[in-house]
Amino acid sequence: MSGPFHVLVVEDEAHLAQGLLFNLQAEGYTVEIAGDGEAALHRLMDGSHFDAVLLDVMLPGKNGFEVAEALRNQQNYVPILMLTARGRPEDVLQGFAAGADDYLAKPFDLSILIARLNGLLRRMGWHRKGAEESTSQATDELTSFTFAGRTINFATLELTSLDKTIHLTLMEGDLLRYLVQNQNRIISRKELLEQVWRVHEDTDTRAIDNFMVRLRRYIEEEPSRPVYLQTVRGIGYRFLPFDTPVNAEPE
Repeated sequence: MSGPFHVLVVEDEAHLAQGLLFNLQAEGYTVEIAGDGEAALHRLMDGSHFDAVLLDVMLPGKNGFEVAEALRNQQNYVPILMLTARGRPEDVLQGFAAGADDYLAKPFDLSILIARLNGLLRRMGWHRKGAEESTSQATDELTSFTFAGRTINFATLELTSLDKTIHLTLMEGDLLRYLVQNQNRIISRKELLEQVWRVHEDTDTRAIDNFMVRLRRYIEEEPSRPVYLQTVRGIGYRFLPFDTPVNAEPE
């Protein structure tokens, strides 16, 4: 996949950064390099346009988790492919919780990295195309979903209610879509890890809980007393958009 895509590589190991620069340029990308977290944030927030970021976790100064979180806090939703030498599922989930959209453990095969990057750009392209083609025609639940005065627009990656609009990351959109597609049934943490995060290793699946807390802030009137996104103790979660109980237990 080639095209006029602008990619920022955030990597402090010079030989790896130069290798990525050379190979991505050979694939048709325009590539810049930042050697630390502060330089990356400065470049990403100075008004320049980037289509994607390859973000290493272990950086001098601000690490990759902090860079991703800072970008999302500033309403910057550039797709992030996080590179981590710490391949533990807990670290992967921490990256997603910080705002990453995909991850790749080091050492990696170059062809796999390029495939992951292309896939990330395709996903963003599909969302943009869906937003551009949005008309008065009826849409199915894969494009949008409305419940309790809230609308999740999967084409524009936005969640709107009467008083606010929240921009979603690609991963947040994927997770909400999976919850919508499986509404009313109990979904285990293990299933969510495998089907949404694509994490298959044995791990403490409760690491997903912090991510779900954030979703509750988006969709619940009282996040500490969830009505729509409920915990099933010892198992996982259940999304109840319509027939919800009157009294939800506090979390």
